[in-house]
Amino acid sequence: MKDAITLFKEAAAQMQKEEAFLYYAHARQQNDEDQALQDAIGEFNLVKLELQQAMADENADPAKTEALNRKLSDMYTAIMENPCMANYNEAKTGMDTVLAYINAIITAACNGEDPMLVEEPHGCTGSCSTCGGCH
Repeated sequence: MKDAITLFKEAAAQMQKEEAFLYYAHARQQNDEDQALQDAIGEFNLVKLELQQAMADENADPAKTEALNRKLSDMYTAIMENPCMANYNEAKTGMDTVLAYINAIITAACNGEDPMLVEEPHGCTGSCSTCGGCH
């Protein structure tokens, strides 16, 4: 007889064969291999750090801070419009939905409920901070 940990490991291995995971893994790899995107993210992080330092400086020039803020916003928009990043975000949303469902099943089981009766959350990403309420 297999224990719960072994069964969960087998279930996790099966999850890695599912379409949502394969799509996510492929999109993540494409993101990692897109050098222009990685360079843009690196530059974004440097500008973000520069903006944080400027905002912490009591003597900072407000015009410089505003210019850095605009630059950061423009960079963010460009990164998010990159086709690889857009594809990755779509894939991640799908994977987050699968993980939210798995989490709901585990939580129900831990609460003594029948895990077989748990229905797939609709539109749930697992992040309660952006939640509009469970359906």
